[in-house]
Amino acid sequence: MHAGSRLLHEGLVVSVEHPNGPLNLQLGALWGKSAGKAGGRPNLLISHLLDTAAVAEQIWDHYLAPGTRSWLDRVAGGAGRGRGFFSWLCGMHDCGKATPAFQCMDDAGAAAVRQAGLGWAPHMLAKGRWRHDRAGGRLVREVLATAGWAGEQIEWVWPLIAGHHGLFPPLAGLRPPKAGLGHHQGRGQEWARVQDALVQILTEELGFGAPSAVEPHLVPTRAQQLHLSGLIVMADWIASNEHHFQGISDLPSISLARARDRASAAWSALGLRGGWGIRPVPEPTFFQDRFDESPRESQMLVMQVARQMPRPGLLIVEAPMGEGKTKAALGAAEIFGARFGADGVFVGMPTQATADPMFTQVRKWVERIEPGLGAEVALLHGKRRFNKEWQSLLEDAGQTPDDLYGTIEEDAQYGMGPAPAESCEEPERRAPAEWFLGAKRGLLTPFVVGTIDQLLFAATRTKHVMLRMAGLAGKVVVLDEVHAADVYMSQFLAEGLWWLGQARTPVVLLSATLPPGQRQALVKAYLAGAASREDAPDIAIPEPQGYPSVTAAWQEGPEPRVLVCSTSSWRADLTVGIEVLAETEQTTTAQGRGGSPGTAAVAELLDARLREGGCALVIRNTVDRAQETYQALRRRFGQDVRLLHGRLHASHRAERTEQALELLGPRTGAAGDRPRPPLILVATQLAEQSFDVDVDLLITDLAPVDLLLQRIGRLHRHAQVPRPAPMRSPRVVITGFAPVEGQEPSFIGGSEAIYGRCLLLRTAALLETEPTEWGIPSQVPELVARVYGDDVGWIPQTWRSAERKAYARWAKEQQQRAENAQPFLLSRFGEHDRPTLAGVHIGASKEGLGDEQFQALVRDGEPSIEAILVRHDGATFNTLQGRRIAVTGEEPAPELLDELLGATVRLPSSLTRPAERELSPLDGWRDHPWLRHSRALVIPESGIATVGEAQVSYDESLGLVVRRPGRTR
Repeated sequence: MHAGSRLLHEGLVVSVEHPNGPLNLQLGALWGKSAGKAGGRPNLLISHLLDTAAVAEQIWDHYLAPGTRSWLDRVAGGAGRGRGFFSWLCGMHDCGKATPAFQCMDDAGAAAVRQAGLGWAPHMLAKGRWRHDRAGGRLVREVLATAGWAGEQIEWVWPLIAGHHGLFPPLAGLRPPKAGLGHHQGRGQEWARVQDALVQILTEELGFGAPSAVEPHLVPTRAQQLHLSGLIVMADWIASNEHHFQGISDLPSISLARARDRASAAWSALGLRGGWGIRPVPEPTFFQDRFDESPRESQMLVMQVARQMPRPGLLIVEAPMGEGKTKAALGAAEIFGARFGADGVFVGMPTQATADPMFTQVRKWVERIEPGLGAEVALLHGKRRFNKEWQSLLEDAGQTPDDLYGTIEEDAQYGMGPAPAESCEEPERRAPAEWFLGAKRGLLTPFVVGTIDQLLFAATRTKHVMLRMAGLAGKVVVLDEVHAADVYMSQFLAEGLWWLGQARTPVVLLSATLPPGQRQALVKAYLAGAASREDAPDIAIPEPQGYPSVTAAWQEGPEPRVLVCSTSSWRADLTVGIEVLAETEQTTTAQGRGGSPGTAAVAELLDARLREGGCALVIRNTVDRAQETYQALRRRFGQDVRLLHGRLHASHRAERTEQALELLGPRTGAAGDRPRPPLILVATQLAEQSFDVDVDLLITDLAPVDLLLQRIGRLHRHAQVPRPAPMRSPRVVITGFAPVEGQEPSFIGGSEAIYGRCLLLRTAALLETEPTEWGIPSQVPELVARVYGDDVGWIPQTWRSAERKAYARWAKEQQQRAENAQPFLLSRFGEHDRPTLAGVHIGASKEGLGDEQFQALVRDGEPSIEAILVRHDGATFNTLQGRRIAVTGEEPAPELLDELLGATVRLPSSLTRPAERELSPLDGWRDHPWLRHSRALVIPESGIATVGEAQVSYDESLGLVVRRPGRTR
């Protein structure tokens, strides 16, 4: 090394024995943050590196999961070594700024650097672009090689430096522009000497004699590298806060001690913290303390297996609706956290609507673990603003917290500007800490409830994916309703499980039941990651012999292990009567004033069955059918009919969901003994999962058997509910198709478009061949296995030709959909056994993605978009409620914001393309932090807007009504 350093109390002073003279002037000129981004005074590069290293120490002391600290210690060479190594890595992140390509970007800073004797040829720098993150990766490779590091250690470290702005380049990406002839990286001994000195000073300040002393002893797995990369980005972003890290431009004023003071003050001011920390394994009685009830047999089994597993692993819990799977999973998460050093929980739900009640449940649970932890739970989905509990936690803290944390913008001309904010994670207020609520940072909160999409995003080859993995890898991950993932989503789920398996992250998957093939695929994905292999090890995975069941899998040394257990449900089987109400496609299209004959038949049936009162749920497979059914039933039954579907605007949907849960949800106290008022709820698939309502009668369109069983789970769900005499035996009426004598049945077109012909045929065959009563839940695994299995000998002979054709088409579509996901997965096929992150982002999007783009990325099918409904009276823009917004679309008053956002509605996928062409934000929304990404659907005085060729209106009862040319609706 060319430089030595010594630290005096008054600051950092460099002494150098070199014929070209001292380095003080040059180190005192290299800037890391320009005056405009450092509170009015430039922050010297060495200051920013020390600031970031000091923030890393805060992260280690107050945020990192015990398990993360443990593996970092092992990588660094033993107990107590991980902290310094982690701090050094974080500090090194911006060493690439000590290059002409970066130093020339700010005029004032460039002038000082050149005056200090570090020069460049501007005409050479103009011949290409060179990013400072890649320059840092190149510099680190050179410095560490000179220091004598082993090649395998260098090869995993440099991508963390080169990728700290969100994208990991390949090794070939570390070549500066050829036309620049080396000027971008710095030519000559002066640049080499100051770069060398910068690294040496940082290294010595952190307690290492030289870079050679920092060399790690083990190569972490790629998942651990990705986790570590996200933590480096986190440290950089915090240290880039201009309020807490104002510029220091005087070299003697810089010291590690001062950086530590700044970092400590910033950490305290920001209110950042980890989760529950190191905790003892809970006592057997803890379940009663957490949930005020004794555990059921199935819940005890889940927690017993969690205690038995010798290593972090995968736990699949299959149990009937209402069994208490979620509480069992939270209990297992607490056990896993204590045993394996996880410091929080991510709970992923299938939809935004199901995430809201889970948010409340998780907050209550962690508050029981430690008072105050409830304030550390974040709700993470695009509509969290409409959750009343979340709103009540927010405090005013400025409009855009991200403005204070953006990484340096001087690189903008080199493609390094801040990524666009993601609308799914708007900067909001403090709950739990403002910093965690900025774009891309939500998963870093200690406790998170969101949609499963958050995990799916972490399995995509997208910018800043390391932040998402850093938010998952130190937690216990719980995913509910995993059976709802279709074949396309399942590719991302399997990829996420692979990375979590390699990271040794405990995962709990919940489902009412899984098709055997899906269960096997999930286990194999996790075990393949745990073994750091492309494919799962060859191991038999037994089928559960009972229901509820638990399947556990983990890696023990070189060998995978699988444990399968089962028990009995807490309540006896419900004998559910199965009835078919035939409906043909022809009867659904000939609509008169009373609705289609199919709907009229439903109305007649309800009239007969509800003569003595009772509550019924009618589930339709499309919004159009739900709206038509609601209108017909409303005319017949009046105010006793309610409607719930996905084309209601956000406020209406939230209100109606809350009302449905209030009327049909669990009842306590004296209310539980009183008969319920008559009610008919017409709904779509929103009522299919994680919707805790109880009805006396279910009428449903035909759906694949697993989804049909989910719907049946709403039937007689709660105990001790007074029921009218005709309703005391649970019964489901299945419609939406028509049996045909001597051949396969006919299906309504909407259902076939959603689910495909194959699974509908097999489910209809089940209704044809099985008895007219099903034992729920004991028969659930058998029914699902039959429909999804390979043996089709049970299908009626006259249907088999049609079934085989439908299956061939379905299998081809499944394969194509799986292949469609491959280009977006975090690791390409054949690359899972690579040792480093180099080149992970080849072919990836170079920019951040918004909520709609991410949804389209991880969810198959026709993409759909949202719009905010706005009325125009010919003179002014108004909210749906009639309050004036603006004359020409100027920025709305703050008090109107909730009303505006509450009018957000999802458009049908058929309108996506015309809406993308025709709808845009109002002029005054374009700079608004919450409205700039929102399209306005302006409804004129006539009440009917045009999108493409469709006429669109919003009815207070029906929701969004879409009429297309040639169709009634």
